Amino acid sequence: MHGHEVATSEHDEPIANPGLPEHLPRPTDVDPEAEKRAERQVATLFGLSALFAVLTCVAYFTFDIGEHTDTFLGMGASNVALGGFLGLALLCIGAGAIQWSRKLMSDHEIVEYRHPASSSEEDRSEAVAALEQGLEDSGIARRPLVRNSLLGAMAALGLPAIVFLRDLGPLPGDKLAHTVWKKGMRVVQDVDGARIKPEDMQIGQLVNAEPEVFFENNAEGEPEFEGAELQAAKAKAAVILVRMHPDDIKPWKGRENWGVEGILCFSKICTHVGCPISLWEQQTHHLLCPCHQSTFDLADNGKVVFGPAGRHLPQLPLAVDSDGYLIATSDFTEPVGPSYWERG
Repeated sequence: MHGHEVATSEHDEPIANPGLPEHLPRPTDVDPEAEKRAERQVATLFGLSALFAVLTCVAYFTFDIGEHTDTFLGMGASNVALGGFLGLALLCIGAGAIQWSRKLMSDHEIVEYRHPASSSEEDRSEAVAALEQGLEDSGIARRPLVRNSLLGAMAALGLPAIVFLRDLGPLPGDKLAHTVWKKGMRVVQDVDGARIKPEDMQIGQLVNAEPEVFFENNAEGEPEFEGAELQAAKAKAAVILVRMHPDDIKPWKGRENWGVEGILCFSKICTHVGCPISLWEQQTHHLLCPCHQSTFDLADNGKVVFGPAGRHLPQLPLAVDSDGYLIATSDFTEPVGPSYWERG
């Protein structure tokens, strides 16, 4: 003999099939009263979850924190109540789901053989059939009390999440749509606050600038900014001045007078994710963001010519005051900075 021949076929199993033990019915499978009792237990747990979620919100507004913090057993009452009630809400949903699966869902054993990674049309059909069978075995369609109480508990859990969002701070309102720029405000260099005249700039030059209001020596009678308010205002109002040949500029309709002798002013904040930009290519009139390489054509109204930025750079309209210095004629006519959900 040249060797032992082993009989194989696609129906052979890798190991002997030990078989499945005989299925034993549960009390809820044979006793309608036990089934109804289990259904009420599950619904009660889901209802308690909804109650505890509501109590979480009540505790949020009831207990004081800060200078007059309420205490409970030597601990912050707010923290104890929020953690306790929210934990109980989650616990009751979990316990209800376990009771549902143990007492009401089908408990028949299923054997599934492994198969190749690629799925055939037949396999996909079987997967859909198995999903439909699972829905049928769960009894969710014929147990409206369980289904509706679960939906109510899950919906109630969203209440604490909504309430907790309040701690993120006040809504910005229209603050993201405006800066401190206004008509007549002078444009000054961002380092020393030096005022700028058109003849101070050469063709091809870029200057980082700010509104004069941030420099006490120059801004007379303007509001003062300090601390975080100052930093936020400066971040939104930062601009760049560039000078190019007037013949190279292609202004949009209505922007023909937004520049002064080829000098244009744009927001310094990239419209992608808000990086400060000032990488200037004199010959192409392109401004490059160092973070993600968004590129804007400043000769063509700050239009995006490359990269992930979704919109052009906002432009600040310029003029010259009676002393010959560059000034803004208004605030930006559109929000500066990166795009967000309220912005098209």
